[in-house]
Amino acid sequence: MIKPRTPPGVMELLPREQIAFQRMLDIIRNTYESFGFLPVETPVFELTEVLLTKTGGETERQVYFAQSTGALEKSREPGSEASLPELALRFDLTVPLARYVAEHEHELAFPFRRYQMQRVYRGERAQRGRFREFYQCDIDVIGKDSLSPRFDAEIPAVINAVFERLAIGEFTIWLNHRKLLRGFFEGLGIAGAQQDAVLRELDKLDKRGEDAVRQTLMAEGFALSADVADRLLAFSRVRSAGHADALEKLAALGEGSEQFEQGRAELVATLEQLQAMGIPESRYAINLSIARGLDYYTGIVYETQLNAHPQIGSICSGGRYENLASHYSKSRLPGVGISIGLSRLFWQLREAGIVSAAGSSVDVLVGLMDEAGFADALTFSQALREAGLNVETQMEAKKIARQFQYADRAGIRFVALRGESERAEGTVTLKDLASGEQQTLPLGQAVAWLQQKREKNA
Repeated sequence: MIKPRTPPGVMELLPREQIAFQRMLDIIRNTYESFGFLPVETPVFELTEVLLTKTGGETERQVYFAQSTGALEKSREPGSEASLPELALRFDLTVPLARYVAEHEHELAFPFRRYQMQRVYRGERAQRGRFREFYQCDIDVIGKDSLSPRFDAEIPAVINAVFERLAIGEFTIWLNHRKLLRGFFEGLGIAGAQQDAVLRELDKLDKRGEDAVRQTLMAEGFALSADVADRLLAFSRVRSAGHADALEKLAALGEGSEQFEQGRAELVATLEQLQAMGIPESRYAINLSIARGLDYYTGIVYETQLNAHPQIGSICSGGRYENLASHYSKSRLPGVGISIGLSRLFWQLREAGIVSAAGSSVDVLVGLMDEAGFADALTFSQALREAGLNVETQMEAKKIARQFQYADRAGIRFVALRGESERAEGTVTLKDLASGEQQTLPLGQAVAWLQQKREKNA
């Protein structure tokens, strides 16, 4: 016998946990659509030459390649040249989006607003909470030639709506701007490729701490002076608490280069737009340590944290990039977007006790008291379904206690029973397993009773 076991690095859920996960997916999807984003799906694999164009270092070394049995056998033939497989599994949704937009550029309406919610695959080192297969839930707005900075503020508004509807606790959307960072670097004499290296190092502040980052910045390879390292860390400590405080802290940064001033002006405009959209000021703040390690970000960057659970880390991140599809198109396609890594987030929320297994998506179990009532049970079940309820029908007559036990274990809240006396009198006995309430009602009142109970506890 082969022992049944899942491969490492995957999240496989029991049905009631899957229902809770699916409901989170549904909330995210509905929220994205409420802001006018359109659905897109791309293949699970891409051509290797297309997929491996994105810069970013470690990600590419985690790619899973896909090869058919026939291609594998052919590669083993004498005289065959060694080469990478033709296909590889996507490791994020950004590269497939870039290929998609470039390929369909002349068929799309710009600005192109897309959402995509699919699994991605990455060769992560096996450890708790890190997955090799996981869901990402992305939105992006792509412009043709240009894209107004006003879209930069719409993205946090979407983040706010998503996590408000998910109801997993209060959160803060941290904002920073790459132009502000790079302009500040210029003022410190940090230029060229060294800026990218400093950005990536500052992005590690949360993981490594100030002392370790300071030592690295002053070590060989960076060789920054103690004064410059201290000024970088002081800049990264700037946080705001409230809308007015954010504006004051940005104003207090002093004058800077043209790039610095442009970044500050765009960040201020984003803050003002968020206020105009009615986003609670407790939900957004500036955090000048947010850098986002990927090189392609050029403007505003976002990270979102749960206030009561900072150890979870960022639950949603993203930012502005200058040219999404430079590898695939001569057109300039700037954009801004975010990603929610839902598998990891769900796992962390479950571990923290914030989410748990949900009740069943089945509203009511129509029981079967005796074999003579089977046809009646089928008819009654259909009537409930036509009224909009999700219904499971008991297919074999069993003791009532066993039917209640089954419904309770499956997470089905309501049980409907029509024995010989109920069928004769045109009634139905309804049991609410959550409260223990039980009533016998005329058939015509059953739907209203069930719907009222379901909506009250939704």
